[in-house]
This record gives sequence, C-alpha cells and structure tokens, in this order.
Amino acid sequence: MQEKENINKTMMFEPQKDESKSVKEILDSVYKLLSEKGYKPVNQIIGYILSDDPTYITSYGNARNIIRQVDRDDLLEELLEFYLKENNIK
Repeated sequence: MQEKENINKTMMFEPQKDESKSVKEILDSVYKLLSEKGYKPVNQIIGYILSDDPTYITSYGNARNIIRQVDRDDLLEELLEFYLKENNIK
C-alpha cells in the first residue's frame, strides 16, 4: 500500500557529488563544453547562478549534471575569491 502512496509524490533527484573535482575543475569543464556547443559560457553560467535554472547549461557532455555537483553559493565564492586575488584586493 505504501508504494501506491509514493506514486503521487514528487521525487527529488540529487546529482551525485564528485568530491575529487575542485570547483575550478568543474567550472573549467563546463566552460569548455559550453564553448564547444557555440554558447557564450560566461553568459550561460551567470544565468544559471542567478536563476538556479539548469537549462542555462547544455546537457552536451553531461555539463548540466557536472555543474550541479557544486552549490551555486560555492560557485560564487570561488569566482569572487579569484577576482579579488587577481586584482590584489584580498
């Protein structure tokens, strides 16, 4: 009986996190895949970060699942820290 009750519930899918890859490696990978498909990677990644809409990231090469391995807050933190370091602000 319990199985029938679960049919009407929305199931959540959580992509498995690959702890062996850094945020930088994940961003590099997704950037390259977006470029290969002819997208403007910066625009697509910003759209994803701001909206949390995974459709900003192509499914080509599994890019959408790859970027979802990292929390959006962690992506923003990595980007901001890099910017501050590169501009001698931090």
